[in-house]
Amino acid sequence: MKNLVADVSGIVQGVGFRYFVEQTAVQLGVDARADNMDDGTVHIVASGDEQRLLRLVELLRQGSRYSSVDHVDYTITDRCA
Repeated sequence: MKNLVADVSGIVQGVGFRYFVEQTAVQLGVDARADNMDDGTVHIVASGDEQRLLRLVELLRQGSRYSSVDHVDYTITDRCA
């Protein structure tokens, strides 16, 4: 199991992006939480299999129907016990 921390910039607030993240995570079998930040980004914390987390990052880059993703900054680390 690995942890993912990601910050997504672009038009990602007020367009259903957090819902998209959470639904995509469920479909991938990943636990995830997405929060709007004051600077207009969405901050995501997720845990799961590394390959599934990498797939989540790919889908974050594509974005949802009404979002426009400029950049995804992320790190994947070993999950702490």
